[in-house]
Amino acid sequence: MPLEWTPPALENLNRQAAVKSSFTLDRNLLGVAAGMVPDSDAGERQAIRKLDGVSVHTMRFGDAGIPDEAEVDAVRAAYHLRGWKHLVTTNRAGGPVHDQTTDVWVVLDGVNVRGAVILAETPRSLTLVTVAGNLNPVDLLHLRGHFGIPRYDNDRMHDAP
Repeated sequence: MPLEWTPPALENLNRQAAVKSSFTLDRNLLGVAAGMVPDSDAGERQAIRKLDGVSVHTMRFGDAGIPDEAEVDAVRAAYHLRGWKHLVTTNRAGGPVHDQTTDVWVVLDGVNVRGAVILAETPRSLTLVTVAGNLNPVDLLHLRGHFGIPRYDNDRMHDAP
């Protein structure tokens, strides 16, 4: 799964962003990151070691917000056209910080996830995270909160005490 590929509409949005940042972590850098995870978080360390790479693109827009919602919809449509399975869309409205919509797509190999894409949108920002590896669904839960992948505090999926 190529980490370098992004939908053409994302580049259009990137050109209009006031602030933008992108990074890609390959298997070697992820190995270093896994080594920095505390022993108490063995599930996270194991999930990170299964990754081939992570790519994160973040765009922040001015006070007017995202200039063209049709471009964001085109990003979503691009993954559908490439055959990715859309798992979920979450909407969080009226929170203390901002409204947020998050979409998750995966490429499956049997029951294992070979790739995942998370698109997190707020009224003034857009973040696209692409993950490549050979993960099981539980590994994806362990990756929440790392590498730009959103952690959902209200999703009722928490680690067992």
